[in-house]
Amino acid sequence: MTTLATDPVAPLLARLFAEADAESPLAACRDLAEAELQRLMRSKTDYRDLYGRLKDLALPVSRGTGVLLYMLARSSRARTIVEFGTSFGISTIHLAAALRDNGGGRLVTSEFEPAKVARARANLAAAGLLDLVEIRTGDALHTLAGGLPDAIDLVLLDGAKALYPDVLALLEPRLRPGAAIVADNADHSPDYLARVRAPASGYLSMPFADDVELSVWTAR
Repeated sequence: MTTLATDPVAPLLARLFAEADAESPLAACRDLAEAELQRLMRSKTDYRDLYGRLKDLALPVSRGTGVLLYMLARSSRARTIVEFGTSFGISTIHLAAALRDNGGGRLVTSEFEPAKVARARANLAAAGLLDLVEIRTGDALHTLAGGLPDAIDLVLLDGAKALYPDVLALLEPRLRPGAAIVADNADHSPDYLARVRAPASGYLSMPFADDVELSVWTAR
């Protein structure tokens, strides 16, 4: 049995996903026209106006994406993982569970909403995985600009979509050859997709399911 499928992680994730299912991000944005919603999703300057509306919501990866993250980390025997966008820690739990089953490691994750950091920390403690995770509070362009492992095995991008290219640029010098990058809802970041899909980018990249872009760093 894996950490992901046993107590205390399995029942905790079941509860957290059920709570997230009962929430409605669309309701928090119902007063926005579709064009304005898309603009905020893709803006590097105004994205906080959107995410401020969603600060009390979990905004997790899907159940399938959570399992994918665990599988990628396990199959690559990842020891060093970086996550952009902690939220309530659902994806973080999947990644940390893989580190536990790999024999240990370090997960650095960044979240700009302090209230979400507190929720994530409590959830990781309840999962018995907090010792593997370093949560950094603030703008990821600052929190992930230094103090990272020399070689990064796996990256999850699941914060403000407009920042995906910039966060990747910060992490790219530390990616080990073969490192996987999972970008959730990457269709809202056309600049990111253009970057990782460009033939000379150093990545092999393709859409995975309906809401994920899966890339592998092949350079060096």
